Amino acid sequence: MSMEVDTPVSLANGTQFPQSSATILCCECGAAIDGTVAVGALCNDCVKLTIDISGGIQREATLHICRDCERWLQPPSHWISAAPESRELLALCLRKLRGLSKVRIIDANFVWTEPHSRRVKVKITVQQEALQGTILQQTFEVEYIVAYHQCPDCAKSFTANTWRAVVQVRQKVPHKRTFLYLEQLILKHAAHKDTINIKEAKDGIDFFYSQRNHAEKFVDFLTSVAPVRTKKSQELISADVHTSSKSYKFSFSVELVPICKDDLVCLPVKLAKQIGNIAPLTLCYRVGTAINLLDPNTLQIADVSTPLYWRSPFTSLADVQELVEFIVMDIEPTGVQKGKFFLAEATVARASDLGANEMTYFARTHLGGILHPGDSVMGYHITRTNFNNPPFEALEQNSALASTIPDVILVKKFYARKRKNKSRNWRLKRMNKDEGEMLPKKQDQDKIERDYEMFLRDVEEDTELRQTVALYKAQQRKKEKDEMEGLEMASKAETEETGEDDVPKIEIDELLEDFEDLDVEDDGV
Repeated sequence: MSMEVDTPVSLANGTQFPQSSATILCCECGAAIDGTVAVGALCNDCVKLTIDISGGIQREATLHICRDCERWLQPPSHWISAAPESRELLALCLRKLRGLSKVRIIDANFVWTEPHSRRVKVKITVQQEALQGTILQQTFEVEYIVAYHQCPDCAKSFTANTWRAVVQVRQKVPHKRTFLYLEQLILKHAAHKDTINIKEAKDGIDFFYSQRNHAEKFVDFLTSVAPVRTKKSQELISADVHTSSKSYKFSFSVELVPICKDDLVCLPVKLAKQIGNIAPLTLCYRVGTAINLLDPNTLQIADVSTPLYWRSPFTSLADVQELVEFIVMDIEPTGVQKGKFFLAEATVARASDLGANEMTYFARTHLGGILHPGDSVMGYHITRTNFNNPPFEALEQNSALASTIPDVILVKKFYARKRKNKSRNWRLKRMNKDEGEMLPKKQDQDKIERDYEMFLRDVEEDTELRQTVALYKAQQRKKEKDEMEGLEMASKAETEETGEDDVPKIEIDELLEDFEDLDVEDDGV
C-alpha cells in the first residue's frame, strides 16, 4: 500500500504580503498617526500647539544705558561700549534673559524699532527636545526697555573733588612757549586721554585723574620727553578700622627745568669743564630729554642730562624777551661746519643805532649758512646789559676766561612780517583747559597771544621742531574768511610782498587732514 504525498505548490515569484503598522488616532484632533513612534498619542501639529519650549524664557527685560558716555550696564557693575544693533549689544541682550541656558539658540537678530521709542526688540529662534525623539524649534520676540542710569565714572566727573590723583606740571619762566610745545607733544601722543579735568594754574597746568596708575603713566610720558624732576605725596582721605582699608589722594609734582630754547646760559666753570670743557657762556639751541648747549664761537656742543642738572642747577642768563635786533653789515664764513651750523665772522650794528651813530660789533656766529649782508638778526647785547647772575660774575672775575666774553651773541635770523595777523594754511590743535579762577586780565591775554604767535613763528622757522608736532590743514571756512578780509588790503599787500618772500613757509605735504572737521551739515535747515 503506497502513501500519496501532495506535491508542493510554489507561490508566484516570491510574493510578500506587506506588514500593516499599528495606527492610532491623535487624542487631540483625531488624526491617524503611527502608534509605534508617536509619544503621548499626539500628532506633530498638536505637539507644536500644546508644548511650548520657550515657556520659561522672559519676554520682557530692561537695559540700562548712561546718557553721558553712552555705555551699557553689564551686570553686576561692568560698563561696556556697544553700538546700536551690534554684536556686543546682542550678546548683552541674550545674557539678560533667564531660561536661555535650558534651550539651544539657533538664531538671534534685531527687529527694527523707532530710535526715539527707547525699545529694543530681538527675534530669537531656539530648539529643544520636547518628547522622546521629537525636537521642536520655535521663534519668539523679546522686548527690552531702555532705561537711563548714570555710570560711576560720569557721576564722579560731575561731582567736585572726586579725583584720585593729580599731576602738577610747573615751570618758573616768564613765558609759556615751553608749555605750548609740551601741549603739542601731549596732543600728538594722546597722553591726556585718561584725564577727567585739565586746569590752568600759576606757572603751569594741573591734570586730574580718577586712577593712580593713569597719573603714573602720564608722569612717565613727561619724563620721556622733557628734563623734569618729580615728587610724590599722598593724603589719607578715609580709613576703615574693621577691614583695614584706606583711601588716599595722590599728588605728583613735575617741575620742568627753567631753561628754554634760545636762552643764553652761563654755566658754572666746574660744570663746563665736566661736560667737555666747553666755554661757560653758551646758547641753548634745543631742549629734549636733555639740555643741548652750543658755543657759538667754536660750534662745540654739549649736553646736560637731567640728573646732572638737578645735582647742580643753574638758571638762564637771559631769555628771548631780552633779544635785540641787529643788522648784518658784513659776514664772512670760516668754512667750519657742524651739522646744520656754519661758523662765520660777522660785523653787526644795532637797528636802533642806524642813523644815530656808526658803532658796530664783531661777533662769531653759528648762522653763517642763512645770514647775508643786510639781513636782520636777533641777538643778546652783553656789553650793554647788567646781569645779576653769580656764575657770570665769577666768569668776569676769572682772568683766563674773562677775555672770552663777546660783545654780542647772535641767536636767530629775524624775518620781517608786515602783516600782524598773517593768514596761515596750517593750524595747531589746543587742549580744552579749565581756566577756573585764573581768568587772564586784558594785559595777560595780550601776553598769552604774543607767546602763542612767537611759538607759531618758531614752528615755521625750525624744521626740527616742526617734525615733532602735528600740523593740520586750516579750516576751509576760516581760510575763506581770511581771504575776504585780505582783499580790502590788497593794494598795500602788493607793496609788502617783497619783504615776506624769504619768510619760511610750510608746504601742504607736511600737513595732516583733521577728520573732525569733515562734518556733513545741512545748509538748508
